[in-house]
Amino acid sequence: MIDVPAAVLPGRRARTDSTVRTGALVALWLSLLLVTYWWVAGGGVQELGGWATGLTSVGRLTGLLAAVLLLAQVVLMARVPVLEAAFGQDRLAQLHRLTGFTSFNLMIAHLVTITWGYAAGELTKTPATLWDLTVDYPGMLLAVGGTAFLCLSVLTSIKAARRRMRYESWHLLHLYAYLGVGLALPHQLWTGQEFLSSTGRTVFWWTAWSVAAATILVYRIGVPVARNVRHRLRVTNVVREADGVVSVYVGGRHLDRLRTEAGQFFSWRFLGRPGWTRANPYSLSAAPDGRSLRITVQEAGDGSAALSAVRPGARVLVEGPFGRLSDRARTGRKIALIGAGVGITPLRALAEGLDYAPGDAVLVQRFTDQQLFRNELQTLHHQRGLSLLTLPGHRRSSGSWLGAGPGELDDLQALRYWIPDIAERDVYLCGPDAWTQLVQCTLTAAGLPAERLHLETFKW
Repeated sequence: MIDVPAAVLPGRRARTDSTVRTGALVALWLSLLLVTYWWVAGGGVQELGGWATGLTSVGRLTGLLAAVLLLAQVVLMARVPVLEAAFGQDRLAQLHRLTGFTSFNLMIAHLVTITWGYAAGELTKTPATLWDLTVDYPGMLLAVGGTAFLCLSVLTSIKAARRRMRYESWHLLHLYAYLGVGLALPHQLWTGQEFLSSTGRTVFWWTAWSVAAATILVYRIGVPVARNVRHRLRVTNVVREADGVVSVYVGGRHLDRLRTEAGQFFSWRFLGRPGWTRANPYSLSAAPDGRSLRITVQEAGDGSAALSAVRPGARVLVEGPFGRLSDRARTGRKIALIGAGVGITPLRALAEGLDYAPGDAVLVQRFTDQQLFRNELQTLHHQRGLSLLTLPGHRRSSGSWLGAGPGELDDLQALRYWIPDIAERDVYLCGPDAWTQLVQCTLTAAGLPAERLHLETFKW
C-alpha cells in the first residue's frame, strides 16, 4: 500500500482560505453598515419625511452604498493572489457580477434621486438641475464620463450581449470599468458631505480609495511586469495534437520560482502576431516541472486560431498563475477528474501533478471524434495507477452528458455504476458550460457535497 502525503488532506491552506473568505465578506458588510450608520447619524432618516429632502437623502445613501461596492469591484478585478486562492475563479466571478450589477443599479438610483431632490422634487426642473450640477460642481464632468464607461462595461456584460462578442473584444471593453470607477468616484471625495463632515469619514474613504488603487498598481501592473522581466518566457515548440488543436511549449528563466500548480491558468500574450495586446486565458495542460510550461488550445476565436502560426523564439507575456482548480481545493484522498473536449487540458495536468495512490484517481474523458492526450494518459495509467474511462461519440440526447455506451442506464445510474463512491471523492470538472451543468446535476443527484466539486470557467 502506498501512503498518500498528508498535503492532500485538509490542512493549513484550507483553514487559511476559509479565514480569508470570511474576513473579506465581513469587511465588505461592515463597510456597508458603517456608511449606512453615518447616513443615519447625519439625519438621513429624518429627512425622509419631506419629498425633496427625502429624495436627496435617498440619493446620498444609494451613492454611499454604490461607492463601497464600486471599490469592492476594483479589488475583485485586481487579481489579488490571496483572494484568488481563497475564492477561486468561479466564485470571484459570481461575486464580481453580483456586486457589479448591484453597484450599477445603486449608482443610477443615486443619479436620479439626488438630481430630482436638488430640483426641489419637481420633475420638470430635473434636466436643468442635472445640467447645472454637471457644469458647476467640481468633478461632475469626470463623473459623467465615468458613468458612461461603467454603462459600457455593464451593457457588454449582460449575457445576451456577452454571447455575441468575441472574448478578446469583451475583455478589452471590460477593462474600461477601471477608468469608469476612477472617474465616477472623485466628485464624492471633493463635494460629498458624507465624505467630508468628519475626520473618521475622510480617513475611511481615502483609505478605501488608496487600497483599491494600490491593488491595481501592484497586482495588475507591478507584479506582471516584474514577473515577465524575471522569467523572460519564450515559445520553445508548437505541436499539433489533433485537427484544430495545438500545444504550445514555453520556456524561460527560474520557472521553478513561478509558484505554479497543476490545474491553474495564465492569461497569455504571444508577441509578434496580430492581436497580441489582447490576453487570452489558457490552462496548463501539463504539470509544471520548473523548466517549461505547456498549454493546449483549440482553435476557436481569433487569438486561439493564431497560435498555430506562432514560431519558436517568440516572446510571451503572462499574468498569473490564477485559479483554484488545483491541489489547494482538495479535501480528501480520492479524486475524480471529469472533462470534455479541450476541457480535458487542466485535468490532464492534475492527473500528472496530484498525489494519489493507484486506484484512488479516475479520469472520465468525453470526446466526439478525437481523444486528446491518449498516449500520455495511458502512460499515467501504467505508471501512476490512474483509472481511465472514455466516453466517445456524440451525446445520446440533448439532456445527457454521456455517449451511447451506457445503453438503457440513465446518467445517474451509469455514473454510480462506473464510480460507486463518487459522493466520497473530490471531483474536478472542466468542459463546455452546457455540458458541465448537466454533469453538475448528476453529481448533485449522486450525493456529492458542494465543497467537493471543483470547477472553473474563464469569465473575466
